[in-house]
Amino acid sequence: MNVVTQHHRPADDIDKGIASFIEEIIELRHDLHRYPELAFQERRTSKIVASLLSSWGYEVTTGVGGTGVVATLRGGDGEKRIGIRADMDALPIEEATELAYASDNPGVMHACGHDGHTSILLAAARYLAETRRFSGVLTLIFQPAEEIGAGARKMISDGLFERFPVDAVFGLHNWPGVPLGQFGFVADAAMASVDQAIIRFVGKGGHGAEPHKSVDPVLTSAAFITAVQSVVSRNVDPQDMAVVTVGSIHGGSASNVIPESVELKLTMRAFSETVRQRLQERIPALARAQAESFGAEADVNYRLGFPALINHRGETAFAQTVAQEAFGEGQVARDFRPRTASEDFAFMLLERPGSYLFVGNGDSAPLHSAHYNFDDRIIAPAARYWVRLVETFLS
Repeated sequence: MNVVTQHHRPADDIDKGIASFIEEIIELRHDLHRYPELAFQERRTSKIVASLLSSWGYEVTTGVGGTGVVATLRGGDGEKRIGIRADMDALPIEEATELAYASDNPGVMHACGHDGHTSILLAAARYLAETRRFSGVLTLIFQPAEEIGAGARKMISDGLFERFPVDAVFGLHNWPGVPLGQFGFVADAAMASVDQAIIRFVGKGGHGAEPHKSVDPVLTSAAFITAVQSVVSRNVDPQDMAVVTVGSIHGGSASNVIPESVELKLTMRAFSETVRQRLQERIPALARAQAESFGAEADVNYRLGFPALINHRGETAFAQTVAQEAFGEGQVARDFRPRTASEDFAFMLLERPGSYLFVGNGDSAPLHSAHYNFDDRIIAPAARYWVRLVETFLS
């Protein structure tokens, strides 16, 4: 993709336009935060999004991939088409922020800022509909179920890009720890693949005082937990990245009883498909070998999640240039590094060229924390960024 510098209206024209209704968007964000909905349950959110977009003149299609919303808007007679995606779902977390607009849905919380992402795109959508200073087709994708890695695939299998074709697709995520409103870009691998494994070590239960009469799955699992890190340190090229985390261990109920079995749950992450496949080969093999060495058995359920998010170089360079021209070099994070978290936007980038970028949420609690809160101050600049991206792409 060629990066072309365009002549734009002064930035304060866009700022003034968005500022005229930003308080409404912030109120909307607080409303979405107060009534969070889990994956594929985003019915209230989808209804609000669809209603607003329709009132602004978009052609709106609901029910895409379940609870997804797609809206299109034509400006001029240009042939180019751009897609912008925002996610809508919340997490099964009990909120602990004590905000005035904290979740009214017990055990459910917008702990990843999807309420903010949706609000950013709606703010940009309203401004673009009011001005229509672009030539081509704008497609807005409001996706369900990102948190369980199913929403993008469901929308794609429902004919997303056949029904709503785009030449490129873009998305963003807020990121705690990055200065407020600063933008980050990564070409190639930007976020990791994610897979899971459930490993059940089965032995022979018995009395804790007579371990020689048992086959101890606790000892077996302990040996495996230590050994599995050798997959990262000895089976993966040191110049590549891999993460293997045992996040859950369950087995036994008393200190003097050797249980029949122990269950482990693991997550595996990588930036390359080669490393991902290597983990898929070595971890089950190591589990079975460790079990055999103790006289136990290993039942391995290895579940593939979604691939690494690979940004396309041309589209990423274009997206970064837009940010530099709109905000100046100082608002673009230098040497922004890939994140080992995962994103199912990866599936969209397998279907169409595009890029996934990041915007700083400042000194906030981390994502997926019960204390996390999206900072409303990034809505306006991030919306302004989407406006500039669309107007430049469809110029």
